[in-house]
Amino acid sequence: MTPPGNRQRRGGELIKDVLAKSLLRDLSDPRLGFVTITDVVPSPDFAAATVYFTTLTKAQRAPSQKALASAKGLLQRRVGEAMQTRNTPQLTFVYDTQQDDARRITRLIEEATRTLPPVPPAEDEGTE
Repeated sequence: MTPPGNRQRRGGELIKDVLAKSLLRDLSDPRLGFVTITDVVPSPDFAAATVYFTTLTKAQRAPSQKALASAKGLLQRRVGEAMQTRNTPQLTFVYDTQQDDARRITRLIEEATRTLPPVPPAEDEGTE
């Protein structure tokens, strides 16, 4: 996959901003937990956009995903109003596992380093 160009990146940031504001202003769904939009990756023609989000707790993940899916029409309309493109992107909401993955990797590294013997300090070989 090629990295997004400046136009795509700017469009993704605009969509992210519109969605964040809309979540605060327009939605009052009790299923919606503390949702953070972490990234938006639009297609080159802006016909579609993948919206990555996180929640404060794991328990909020599934209900928040359902709430976002229910509000998809309203959110797409808000994005369409803000964008000046031919297409209004079809939004797809995906839980962002990057933070969970980073925590898991950090935990694995910490566990691995606890079982290793201490490394003696290196001596400078060039000094006399």
